Amino acid sequence: MSSPQTSANNGPGLKRVLGLSSLVLYGIILIQPTAPMPLFGAAVGLAKGHVVTTIIIGMIGMMFTAISYGRMANAYPSAGSAYTYVSREIHPALGYFVGWGMIFDYIMNPIICVIWVSKAAINMIPEIPFPVYVVVFTILFTGMNLRGIESSARTNTIIATGLGVVILLFLGAAVRYLLVNPPAGVADWTRPFYDPKTFSVSAVSAGASLAVLTYIGFDGISTLSEEVHNPKRNILRASVLVCIITGTLASIQVYFAQMVWPATTFPDQDTAFCYVAGKAGGQWLFHTVNFALLVATIGSGAGAQLGAGRLLYGMGRDNAIPKKFFSHVNVRTQVPSNNIILIGVFTVVGAMLVSYPVGAQLLNFGALIAFMGVNASSFARYFLHAEKRTFGNLIVPFLGFFICLFLWFSLGLNAKLVGFCWLIAGVSYGAYRTSWFRKPLNFVPVENDPEE
Repeated sequence: MSSPQTSANNGPGLKRVLGLSSLVLYGIILIQPTAPMPLFGAAVGLAKGHVVTTIIIGMIGMMFTAISYGRMANAYPSAGSAYTYVSREIHPALGYFVGWGMIFDYIMNPIICVIWVSKAAINMIPEIPFPVYVVVFTILFTGMNLRGIESSARTNTIIATGLGVVILLFLGAAVRYLLVNPPAGVADWTRPFYDPKTFSVSAVSAGASLAVLTYIGFDGISTLSEEVHNPKRNILRASVLVCIITGTLASIQVYFAQMVWPATTFPDQDTAFCYVAGKAGGQWLFHTVNFALLVATIGSGAGAQLGAGRLLYGMGRDNAIPKKFFSHVNVRTQVPSNNIILIGVFTVVGAMLVSYPVGAQLLNFGALIAFMGVNASSFARYFLHAEKRTFGNLIVPFLGFFICLFLWFSLGLNAKLVGFCWLIAGVSYGAYRTSWFRKPLNFVPVENDPEE
């Protein structure tokens, strides 16, 4: 059994209990194996049908970024993720900027998850009002995370198994449907990738800026560095594996969905994939997919809340935000309980104020800033500051950064305006805390894994 770690102030810390398989499972559940299903309708509309292409563009960008995440986790195996890497490798002020944007990402993730599961629940029991569902599911997310990391890992195993079965049921029904109702010509089989009648760079770019939500969450793997056996190896491997598995599954799912339903309009855009499943397999599959996405989104939302709590823990420990509150770790469960409860409060309020599409773009605004920061950190450490510079250490973070920048510029104007307001508020607070960033942040050393 691993003994609990202690922080520099000899208070309760986090403990190392996770291996590679648990990390990959955590990342897949945080992202969701069914990740493209909830956003399918909106992505089809933006990309004019080219959802497979947008998924592949996102996977390419995330693959480069995942490598940068893994390499930076090797250098700095501590909680905090993008915030930690940028702060320590480039500059604390820039790290604070990235960390504040990352908080936006992690706060918006459970918010849009609560919105979606509440709507899915209304499909099953419409008599209960939306606000009641919001409160109930937020309490569920918070309760799951307050139990501790080991309980969360066991829950993830159950969820992953069930989602795998549902994906197989949908693909089987889709294949059967296409065998009975084959496309008219050979060209129809490639239209999910490229349709000359509707293709445009602007449409695909807009769709890709939303489709990158499929991969949001893999970066949460690095926030668990202090709870992983041999993090210098397992964080990199898990990040890359999760991107590959997610991209492959997502491409297959949306390809068959577009083949079954080639139109770009649906009875309801938010639950469009449920209607695709109903067309392929009947009402039983409609309700099965609806319930599966509800369960999947519960896992994703709870995982996002867990990652947000640990991000705030890392920033609080460095005193970038009030240390006494945010660096507190519950003695019994060894989780940052104050942060998890606070994220729960934000989730209830946010779910009442924003819609799913707007929340998704706001999430991507913060996430892509964090991704660009990590790629910049990897470039600085392994190329600019390296004794021996190699082409690989240049090209991987370079491509990762500019693909993320391209996707960020493709976000909607409203998302960028709200995001900038969030950044201005955060930077203003950070400047106040550090006398315009003249006072350095006091980074806390983290003990190595005893097994290393």
